[in-house]
Order: sequence, then C-alpha cells, then structure tokens
Amino acid sequence: MAVAAIGQQDWPEDWPELLPLLLKLISDQNNGNGVRGALRCLALLSDDLDDTCVPKLVPELFPSLYRIISSPHLYENSIRAKALAIVHSCISMLGSMSGVYKRDTASLMASMLDPLIEQFSIILNSPVQSQNPDDWSMQMEVLKCLLQLVQNFPRLPEAKISAILPSLWQTFVSSFKIYHLSSIQGSEDVDSVDYDSDGSERSLESFEIQLFELWTTIVGNSRLAKVIAGNIKELAYYTIAFQQITQEQVQSWSRDANQYVADEDDVTYSCRVSGSLLLEEVVTAYEDYGINSILEASKMRFHESQELKQAGSADWWRLHEASLFALGSVSEQLCEAQDSGFAKYNVRDLLEQTLTDIMVTGVHQYPFLHARAFSIVAKFSSVISKEVREQYLCYAARAIASDVPPPVKVGACRALAQLLPESNQDLIQPNVMGILSSLVDLLRQASDETLHLVLETLQSAIKSGGEQSILLEPVISPIILDVWAQHIADPFISIDAIEVLEAIKNAPGCLQPLVSRILPTIGSILGKPKVQPDGLVAGSLDLLTMVLKNAPTVVVKVVFDTCFASTVQIVLESDDHGEMQNATECLAAFISGGRQELLVWGGEQGRTLKMLLDAASRLLDPALESSVSLFVGSFVMQLILQMPSYLSPHIPDLIAAIVRRMQTSSIAGLKSSLIVIIARLVHLSVPNVDQFINLLLSIPAQGYDNSLVYIMSAWSQLQGEIQGAYQIKVTTTALALLMSTRHPELSKVEVQGHLIKTNAGVTTRSKARLAPDQWTKIPLPAKIFSLLADTLAEIQEQIGGGSDDDCEEDSDWEEVQNGDTNIPDDIIYSASVPSNVNPSVEHLNAMAKVFDEDEDDSYDDDLTKKDPLNEVKLADFLTNIFTNLWENDRPLFDYLCQGLSDSQRSAVEKILRK
Repeated sequence: MAVAAIGQQDWPEDWPELLPLLLKLISDQNNGNGVRGALRCLALLSDDLDDTCVPKLVPELFPSLYRIISSPHLYENSIRAKALAIVHSCISMLGSMSGVYKRDTASLMASMLDPLIEQFSIILNSPVQSQNPDDWSMQMEVLKCLLQLVQNFPRLPEAKISAILPSLWQTFVSSFKIYHLSSIQGSEDVDSVDYDSDGSERSLESFEIQLFELWTTIVGNSRLAKVIAGNIKELAYYTIAFQQITQEQVQSWSRDANQYVADEDDVTYSCRVSGSLLLEEVVTAYEDYGINSILEASKMRFHESQELKQAGSADWWRLHEASLFALGSVSEQLCEAQDSGFAKYNVRDLLEQTLTDIMVTGVHQYPFLHARAFSIVAKFSSVISKEVREQYLCYAARAIASDVPPPVKVGACRALAQLLPESNQDLIQPNVMGILSSLVDLLRQASDETLHLVLETLQSAIKSGGEQSILLEPVISPIILDVWAQHIADPFISIDAIEVLEAIKNAPGCLQPLVSRILPTIGSILGKPKVQPDGLVAGSLDLLTMVLKNAPTVVVKVVFDTCFASTVQIVLESDDHGEMQNATECLAAFISGGRQELLVWGGEQGRTLKMLLDAASRLLDPALESSVSLFVGSFVMQLILQMPSYLSPHIPDLIAAIVRRMQTSSIAGLKSSLIVIIARLVHLSVPNVDQFINLLLSIPAQGYDNSLVYIMSAWSQLQGEIQGAYQIKVTTTALALLMSTRHPELSKVEVQGHLIKTNAGVTTRSKARLAPDQWTKIPLPAKIFSLLADTLAEIQEQIGGGSDDDCEEDSDWEEVQNGDTNIPDDIIYSASVPSNVNPSVEHLNAMAKVFDEDEDDSYDDDLTKKDPLNEVKLADFLTNIFTNLWENDRPLFDYLCQGLSDSQRSAVEKILRK
C-alpha cells in the first residue's frame, strides 16, 4: 500500500522503474509472496490509471496477467482473481478512452480479447458448488470483466460474446441451486457475511446480483439481445425463482414490519430488485414477445407452486409469491399492453385465478403471500375485474381492523390507498367509517417507515368518505396535527400529514372547523417565531399556505387577520432559509387568494401594499444568500397578476432590484424565476413594448451598458433551462414580443451564440481551467429567432418522435383555414399580421400534453393557473410568428435563418411548407 500510494503520485514520470520491478516480481513463479504483493500493488495502482498510462501498460502487463489467469496448476484462485481484477481495471479505462481514442483502444482490445474469452469460458464452465466465496471468486471477477466489455464496447463482434453465453448460462443455473439451498431455504447461517482483504463484501447474493447486472446489460444491447432472444422465457423462468423471499428476509420482516415497508419501497441491494430490473429490460427490449415470455414463465412457476403445495411442501408459497412479485415489477407495461388489447386475457385470467386461490389460504400461516396479493391488486386494479377488486377492498377493510400479521396490514393499506378512489361509492360508504377508525388506530401504533403508508391510505379514505368525513373530523384532525408537529423535522412525514389535512379541508363541511382548530395555534407560533423549536415556524407557514390554497375569500380574510402581519415580519427579520422560503410562498398564496381586496383589509390606506413591497425588497436584497430568495419569483408574479395597476409606479425600482439580485445569485433556478418575472412584465407592457425596452435601457446594471444588455445576455443563456409549462410559455412568447418590436437597440446587443469547438481529447480539470469554453457572439434578434426555433423543434420532436422522416410528413402540420387561435389580443397585436397557416387540431391536442398541461401540482403552478397566458397554445403562437415574418419581411427572415442549425431550420421549414 505504501508503494502504491507513492506510485499514484510519482509513476510513471518520476518512477519509471516501478513497473519493470513489479512485472519482474509477477513473472517469478518461485516467489509466491512476491507475485501476491506485486498484484496487490498493481490492483491499487490500476484504480488510478489514466489515458496516458494504459496504452503503455496493457501491452507489457497483459501477457504476465494472462499467464497467471491461465495457470490454475501454478497459482491459487485468490491470486488468479486478483490478476482478473487488474484486467477489469484496464478494460474499464480502455472503455472510458474508447470515445476519443477509438482506433487505439480497438486494437488493444483485439489483442487481448480472444485469449481472455477463452479463459472466461473455462472459468465460468466450472459449476458453482458451495456458498464459500473462494469457490466462485474467479467467476465473480469474470462477470465484472464481461460487464465492462459489454457496457464499454457494445460493438464487439457478436461471435465473441456468443461464444461465452453457454458458460454464462451454466454459472447462472448452477449457482441457483446453491442460492436456493443456502439463502431461500436458509440451510446455512444467514447472518454470516464474508469480506475480502480489501473490505468488499463477499456473499452469494452479491454474486447473483452481479450476474443479473450482466444479463440486464446484455438484454439492453440491441445486437446481443437478438443472440439470446430464443432463451428469454428460460431467463425469466430462472429470474422468478431467484426472486423468492429468502429465509433472512422472512426473519427480518417478521420481526420488524418497518423493515418490510422500507425494503419494499426502497431500491434495495437484493436479488428481488435485480431480477425486477432484468424483467423490465426484457419488456423494453422485446416488447410483446418479452411480455409473453414473462407471462409464460410466471404461469409455469404458479403451476409448480401448486404442485409443491399438493406434495406437502411448507415452502410452496415462496414460488407463488415470487411469481406475483415478478408480474408486479412489470405491472406498468402489462397494464399498457392490456389497454392496447395485447395479452389482456392472459394477464387477467392468470392474476384472478391466483388472487382468488390466495384468499382461501391461512393469513397467519402465509402472511407474505397475502401481503403480496394486496400489493398486486393495487398495481393491477385497471386489469382485474370489478368483482375481484371489490372482494379485495372488503378483505383489506377487514384486515386493517383484525389481528393479522403486520405485513398483511401493510399490504391492505396499499390496496385501500389504490382501490378507494376507484371504487363504487355505494360499496365504500357503508365501510368508510370503519376504515377511517381502523386507520386512526393504526396511526397511533405506526412508526416512521409505516407512517407514510398509513397517512397515504388515510388520505384516500378521507377523499372517498364524502359527507361522512365531517363526523370524524374532530377525531382525525387533532391526531394528524399531532403527527405533523412530532415529525416537523422530517419533510416526508410532515408533507404527508399536510396532504391528509388538505384532504380533510376539501371534504364537505370540514374547512371551517379545521381552520378554527389550526388558526389559534399557528397564529401564536408565527407571532413569536424566535422562541419556537427548530422547523416549527417553517412548517407552520407550509401548513398555512395549504389552508390558503383555493380557499374562499372569507377564509383568506380570517387567516389574514391572524397571520399576515406575522408572515411579513418573518420575511423582514428572519435569517432561517426554510422560514424565509415558506413565508415567501405563503405571501404569494395570500395575494392569490385575497387579490386586490387584500389591500383594504390592512386598515389604513396603502399599509398592506407597503408591507408587500418591503417584503419584496428584502427578498431581492443582493446581499442575501441566493437560496433565501428562491421563491421570490412566485411572490412577485402574484403582485403583477393580482395588483398590476397598484404595482405600475414601482416597476422601475422592481426591475432594478431584480437585476441586482440576479447579478449576485449563484443559483440558476433563482435567475430563471426572475427572468419569468421580466417576461411577464413584457406582456404587461403590451401594446407599448418599445417603451418597456426604453425603460430597461434607462436602468443601470453593474458591468454592463444598461439593464437591457444584462437581462438579455442572462435570458438568452438560461432560456433552455427554464422549466414548467407556464414558465416556458411566458418567456417564449415574451421573447417573440421583444423581437417583433424591431427596436433598433436590440440589434446592438450581442449575446452568447455557439460553442467554439476546441482540440479533441479528454478535457481534464486543469485543461478546463487553462482554456475555458469559448463562445461566438451574435446579435440578440438572431439569438431570439434561434431560441424560438429550438422550442418549435422540441414541440415537433415531442409530437412526432423527432426522427428526420417526421420532417417529411406534410400531414404532421396541416394547413387549415383561419379560425379561433386561442391567443389573447395583445399577442396577436405583437405578431402584426394574422396568418392563414395554423397547426392542425391534432397537433394542438398533442401540444396540450407536451407544454400546456401542468403535471406538477406545485403551489406556483396553482397560483398562476388563472393567468390568461395559460390559454396560449405555443405551437399555434410560434407558427404565427414565423409565418408573419416570412410573409411580411422576407429579407429579415432569410437573414435570421442563416444562423439556424439544420434541425432548427428543418422545424421552421416544416410549418412554412404549403
């Protein structure tokens, strides 16, 4: 280790004799310790190899390593495994170099490949015969090497990898027998874990996981996937067997239901998870054929489990559970297949038969089988029949109220969370009070891991409870508020609790009693923020924002009277990032809910507006840390949307503050949110966008000629990073408004254009420091034109899959007659001349899925939904912009088109084609 540590710094430049010395030691067959020491040293060194060392090292080193690997009569397995580990490091480095030094790495690999593949086959042909890591340490290293080969050299000759597949299959099948005996049946000591001399875990499960990772990579390689296509059903068949619950898992999950929930929810390091990833890859690679193969394999395993049951085996349920688990891991794909009509009856019949069988088995005897059945019903609720769903809904309702093993209650919660919103109200209503009562009891017993699941189920039950929820509100609300307060420092649990409270808030008749219950406590917390425990103030503001969201004005007024002044005070005085961020969101919710009425609630005239402007001023203070101001965008946006006439006199000061805040911000997300504000102000200035540009010209910006130059430089760089349907819509349309003015000052602004390619080669950190990226400079109108073309290209790609062939399809963007284009008058005005070329209805519908639906249910999106700009259809809008310019100013259009890339030009031509 000492020699390796020095070598990492000094070799090869300052210690050229190190490698010859190590090679000499490796070659001395009479000095076993020397060989071992030299290999250990090289293994440590090989982790730090770079692109200058490897090409020199491999030709000298490989013959010595190969001699060790291929001489089992001279060297013990541990030494041969260490030699393979060094080969693995060399292949990894050659793989990372292959992008730049394609020819060099190909020739190096070619010289190594044939002898290596031959040895790999020999090593893998030896069946795995015991749980002892020494028995399969060589195979483990071979699997790692093969994984690197397939990952890094996907175009390796298929014949090379094909030659090794029979040996790989032999390892897979033979190792299962040992895994089944030692892990699934638990014949060995399940608590014993072995580690190698480097501290890495050596367990049979880690070996199987390595095998699964290799199979998954092979299936994911389109060329190799064809080679093994005929064996996919067998691969799925064995994968399901590997996914059986092990004896260790049975013991762990029976002792601790929380561990069961944690392992089910998290992507844990296990054969079950690795097997699921492989099955997902099978469906991706082989589609219908893959689905059919998995279904067939599952059916075979189901029948085997039934045969084992009839033969009196105590373990029959494991295979049954694993078959369901396997189907559950590809449930999304199977449900989609069912929707498209493929495999519909296979899936439904298979599931319903097994689910019905499970219901008549003993729940205490086979708890994990019943838990899996519940989970499967939740995942396949759209596939299985109404009768089976209703049976399991009633069964789940009984299970959470009964003395059943904890894993069964976990499964029942999962089923209820999914089934309640989908089920017939006539079936739910008689049971809902019992379900809610049982869940409240479970909540009192739940620990951190199970709490999330119970809260999620409770949320579904309340939403399904209808008018009955008001009867339990006095019982449920205090308990949920208690859970929220106890877990205020845990964002996941506290958010879950707030979502349950939101469900109560939205239940008929529950809003006023809930607000009356919450407000006195929250008011006192916010009134004395400095004496509260950590997180309580920030959490209270979060809760308050939820109450304000979509609340009637009368409720907003009550909350305003108790909490508004305290919330503003927190923004003005707090140094806590969480408090500041949540208070900012809360103020945005106040403005959205109270609108202009808010300004008269505060007593003396102008007092409320002054408080809001003071808060904005603090949040835009350039000296504040960027993260504190993170949500100022949504707050200022509400001022613009709800109080435009009151805000108008303050716009110059607001822009100056935004520029100062942007110039000191280190967070791109904050800068982007402030650019959205500027973009919304552009819209507010219509039809006098020229005057807005003049205003920007009059506001100074440190280091720039004026604010226009700074803002447009930052905007043009960040436009591609702006996220959210509303935000993209506002900024894209605002850029077009600016360009449409033809203001002479715009052409004088030069912004970042294209990246200038530097010399080829690996860019190291030191190179990047010495020669940072160089960019061209282009006039602002040309940049705006290319950004609009970018958005157009993205829209077309989302709709048509983005292939070049799509650009040739005239039907994609049909020519239709003038109609209602759904664009507000102010934007039509900016486009100067109406166009007779509009996207087809089909494309507008597709666009709704791409840019015009807010999938993210964040407060920010909720608060901006009423903005008329949400009605804009970007596809329609951009078509008008480009067509008008093309029809009315062809010289300018042709000039701007010169700077477009091929894909951008293709996107624009597509909508102009008659």
